[in-house]
Amino acid sequence: MKELKTNVMRILEKENIKYTAHEYPHGKDAVDGVTVASLLGQDPGCVFKTLVTKGNGRDYYVFVVPVANELDLKKCAKSVGEKSVEMIPVKDITKVTGYVRGGCSPVGMKKPYKTTFHITAESISHIIVSAGKIGYQIDLAPQDLIRLTNAQTADIVKD
Repeated sequence: MKELKTNVMRILEKENIKYTAHEYPHGKDAVDGVTVASLLGQDPGCVFKTLVTKGNGRDYYVFVVPVANELDLKKCAKSVGEKSVEMIPVKDITKVTGYVRGGCSPVGMKKPYKTTFHITAESISHIIVSAGKIGYQIDLAPQDLIRLTNAQTADIVKD
């Protein structure tokens, strides 16, 4: 059987960034991130989800946080210099990012959006994010991912 290679994996290879691909069982729908971490046998603190918001200035922002955490929208807004941000409607995810809900990766979106990782990404040895398709994840050095996405880090989750 041929190994699936997603666009995210192709981008990483083009940039000579080492990664490990993981696959997990799924149905037609996305599985929540904590379940994904469990299916992969990984610490949920190293498995991050990608969330997309829209600021009151109409710009889109990407936030990447550990799967067990919840975004603090006020902290998010402050981190990107907006008065407020709100989650985009699920129906808009594909139009804005090119990805489907549950398969959204911070790598390879339709456009480069300002991206912020939760500050814990700086202190972990590896980070796992979606490979751009439900059922597939990539595992790589956080500093490589942060550099590739031209991201910043900030405290953006609820306490």
